Amino acid sequence: MTAPRLYVDSADVDRVGALLAAGVVRGVTTNPTILERGGRTAAEIPSLYERWVGEGASEVFFQTWGGDAASFLRNAEGIRGLGDRVAVKVPATAAGFAAASALVRDGATVLVTAVYSVAQALACASIGVRYVAPYLGRMRDAGLDGAGIIARMQAMCEGSGTDVLAASLRSADDIVALREAGVPYFTAAPDVLDEMLFHDVSDSSAAEFDAAMVRLGA
Repeated sequence: MTAPRLYVDSADVDRVGALLAAGVVRGVTTNPTILERGGRTAAEIPSLYERWVGEGASEVFFQTWGGDAASFLRNAEGIRGLGDRVAVKVPATAAGFAAASALVRDGATVLVTAVYSVAQALACASIGVRYVAPYLGRMRDAGLDGAGIIARMQAMCEGSGTDVLAASLRSADDIVALREAGVPYFTAAPDVLDEMLFHDVSDSSAAEFDAAMVRLGA
């Protein structure tokens, strides 16, 4: 089984920086909504890339825009020009698939985002994109069996070089359940990642160890 990877899904530079510095996450995922929520502008994308790479990100994801294939490709060029650790996100629309295919043929690292069906994931694998990003929370909100669909996506893509990078994860348990189903990669908000790292018994045990060391004269 592929080793799991965690990414942080945020444009909160302080919290992203802390997770990168701790070595907990491999990189950073964003989309226009996340950038807007974080108070960022399109003009700040190059500086965000430089900051996060400087803080240790192996991959940084930015989403292209424009609504038609030509616009997606034109705006993707600016994203690709940021550096060799950037990945281009493309939405799973008819125009997005055309743009993603062209980007893959040109050697870009591509993630197709907002993937909601197994058929879409299969199409992604057929054109050779690196990642597909289904949104678990949004699937559940729509009344879908999100975990089951995402597990089928990964099974359908197995061995193709395309993998699921699951998004819209609202708890640590979401990540554990998808991992048990074979999903390798996950992106989540800082609060969810912090939840993964915490257990109250771990903290109380650590406090007991420290207290014992004090009694030992350390």
